[in-house]
Amino acid sequence: MLKHLVARYIGFIWALLKPLGSWAVFAIAAVDSAFFGVPLDPVVATYVYQNRSHALLYPLLAAAGSAAGCILLYWIGYRGGEVLLLKRIPRAKFERIRDTFDRHEFWALVVPSMMPPPFPFKVFALAASVFEMNFWHFLLAIFVGRLIRFLILGMLVLRFGPQVVALGSELFGRHWIVLIVAAAGATALGVYAWARSRKRSALQGRLQNK
Repeated sequence: MLKHLVARYIGFIWALLKPLGSWAVFAIAAVDSAFFGVPLDPVVATYVYQNRSHALLYPLLAAAGSAAGCILLYWIGYRGGEVLLLKRIPRAKFERIRDTFDRHEFWALVVPSMMPPPFPFKVFALAASVFEMNFWHFLLAIFVGRLIRFLILGMLVLRFGPQVVALGSELFGRHWIVLIVAAAGATALGVYAWARSRKRSALQGRLQNK
């Protein structure tokens, strides 16, 4: 019975998407971010697999759609304030998220944006707006995180086929803490390398000016 309902639901989604062509990826990503969860990863995977010559286009559209859909979350969080967020998460978790945003605001949203379901991404998007993150930085962080996620998904699909989505969901469900720590570690290394590079460039510039 459940499989039959899922099959009908997926068929309904595909019937809606077909007339939109490539823009269907943008549309469903926006709906996924703004309203309710839809099977976004299978949609992106299927489009990439069926049209490999546009393998880069679909991750870009999905990332842009996700960022656009989150505009509604930003407005809700900004208007609702801390009270809205505290209705959804415990005070201890609220304080941990606030501390993360205080220390690494941009990356505190990029990393959650990279995570597939069932990670509670919308909580972090709401938190970013509650803590009054700059609107354009908010959109950029979501776009960057989602783009990384869908580019990785696209590469895996091209290598292993669309069935990699189901495997990835299973792995995330079992080892989500390890994957989050790994993503955070990779992000931290990237930030460290970027900061070292900027510091080295600044030092060389001062030496040249002397």
